Formats: sequence, structure tokens, C-alpha cells
Amino acid sequence: MFYIIVAEKRLIFKAFSRCCGQHFCCVAINIPFSAVSPIQYTEGSHRAAGSSPAASLLPEILLKCAMRRKGLMMKTIHNTKIIGIDHGYGNMKTANCCFPTGITAYGHEPLFTADMLVYNGRYYLIGEGHKEFAPDKIKDEDYYVLTLAAIAKELKAENLTEAHIVIAAGLPLTWTSGQKADFKEYLMKNAEVEFSYKKADYHLYIDDVRIYPQGYAAIAGFATTLKGVNLIADIGNGTMNTLYMINGKPQQGKMFTEKFGTYQCTLAVREAFMQRTQREINDAIIDEVLITGTANIAPADLKIIKSVAAEYVRDIFRRLREHGYDENTMTLYVTGGGGCLVKNFYKFSADRVKFVEDICAAAKGYEYLAEAQMKAEAKG
Repeated sequence: MFYIIVAEKRLIFKAFSRCCGQHFCCVAINIPFSAVSPIQYTEGSHRAAGSSPAASLLPEILLKCAMRRKGLMMKTIHNTKIIGIDHGYGNMKTANCCFPTGITAYGHEPLFTADMLVYNGRYYLIGEGHKEFAPDKIKDEDYYVLTLAAIAKELKAENLTEAHIVIAAGLPLTWTSGQKADFKEYLMKNAEVEFSYKKADYHLYIDDVRIYPQGYAAIAGFATTLKGVNLIADIGNGTMNTLYMINGKPQQGKMFTEKFGTYQCTLAVREAFMQRTQREINDAIIDEVLITGTANIAPADLKIIKSVAAEYVRDIFRRLREHGYDENTMTLYVTGGGGCLVKNFYKFSADRVKFVEDICAAAKGYEYLAEAQMKAEAKG
């Protein structure tokens, strides 16, 4: 959703993409303007509320700017598109898009088809349901189909339906070496693939797949600027990855992966709420509290959720200390969706704890690493 704000006779336009309950500013533009009513613009719509001349220009600006990296075109080398994909357990992310890691397969066309992908004679609703945590992502076709949807979303921003693709993806830090070859083979099982998504037909050529470590990718763009000892904590939906950096260099022997993502917090809240109230609570309410710190619910219910979340965050820091974290001598960089929990339920020093707030940072990092690697290879 995009919001238009009027201030001091100027139209201050900011485009935000709402993902996982967080807002990320993509672009900001000041437009001289005398008077305007609030405008909302939704992806896929070319109509804005309000009838001003400035308003009529906004959809085109939004469509071109908000779905791209602050105006930059998709990374391309030798006519091949590099598309970074973060295959999260809670959300799939690309450089520009984020959608739930949910998928439901049908043998016939379902009633609701807004997010339908058709591949290999089967119908898939993308974003429906919740995919359970599985350390091995190649056990079924779900992540492959979700990958196709992610690619289609990126290509749509460039008005493309056919392209040569290099997929840049990642795996948890300590699982990368053991699963890299299998995950690459899984994503490359079709060198050429055709499917339809949201009633558009796509024809892809998968030229290569590059696999990189999670956590590091999110800070790769500024890693060399880091001084002293830094700890990277990538807190995702299913896992927490931690990596030590010394003067911008990753420490191979100091990286850890644990099944301690934000979904474990959701499960803990759900269980505690049932024990204390004998009632069930919807995960959407839990997520709202974890992301924003509050919700429009009874104070007693809110207190239960917040207390469990606070204990979960304390446990995060206990685990970090077990791995050698010292908040007096190190700077902690928190990436991934779990950053909002640390912000909302932990007292920290702003000088010592930093947040990579872009939920798509890892996907962008994969693209950055793939582009650098491919350019280096081209130079020989």
C-alpha cells in the first residue's frame, strides 16, 4: 500500500511496501501541490482516489519506482537476469517482493484464483496456508513452485515473461556446505520451464544457480566497512544464524545455526495462552503483537503474549552469550524478521545493537554476491 501525505502545500509522497507487518520506504518524492485529498495506491491498480493532475501521474511513477530498487534496473550480465531469492520458512523474499511461504496444491482449478500458479498440470495457490519447518527444503516440490512464483513477481516489475535467469539463493550458515549441491540441483532440475502465474504465461531458461550463506548476505554490501568485532544475528522464521566478523572478515570457525526462529516464539505463545486462558488465539494476533508490540485485544491477553515474547528474546541473548557474545566489546547486527522482537521486547544500547530493517536484505545480498562473482569470473 502506498500513502500520500500533504504537508505545507506540497505533496510529500512516500512509497512503502508492507511485508510481514513492517513498512519499508522505497522512494520519496516531493511534488508542488495546492490541495489534494489522501490517495492510496495498491499494486496492480492504476486508479488513485482524488482527481488532481498530480494524482493522475502518481500510478505510473509508483509502478516504475516502488517495485524496483530505488529506480535501479534488475541486475543483468550478458542478457541474463540475476534474481536473488530468500527461501524463508515464513516468507519468500526477492529484492522487491515478499510473500508468505504458503502453498496449496489442487488437481483441478480452485474457486479462488487470484494467486494461482499452474505448473506441470497442477494448480497451486501461492501464499495459502503455512508450510511447516523442514531442514531439508528439497523433500517436495513446494519450494520449487514458490521459486517460480518469486521469479514471476520480479519479472513482472520489468514487464517480462521470458528470460534467461541466474538464481542467487542461500542456506543457513552451517548447512550451506552440506546442502549446497543438492539445493542447486533441485532449483536447476528444469533448464527450461514454462508455467502461468496470475493468468500470465512465463517461459524461463535457468542458466545457473548460485548458493550463498544466510546472514552474511544481508550485510554483504557494507561488510568491508565494519571495524572491530561484530556479531551478525540473522533471526528468521525457522532458524537463527550467527556469524562473527572481525574487521569486516567473516570467521569461518565462529558461525552457528539453531532451530530458534520466530515461529518457535509463536508456538510458545500459543501454548502459554491456551494453558492460562483455556482459549485458542489466532496466529495473526500473535504476529501483530510480536511485530508492533501491541494489539487491540484485552489487556490481560496482551500481557500473556508480551511476557512470553520477552522471555523468548531473553533466551535469544542467552544463546548469543553462549556463543561468546559480549555486548560491552562487540556490535550486534540483527537481521531478519526477528529484529522486531528485539526492538519491542528487549532493552538494548543503540550504540551496540544495530538493525538491518530491510526484510529483503538477504535477497539483495545474494544478488550482490552473484553479480560480483560473475563479473570476477568474466575477467578471468
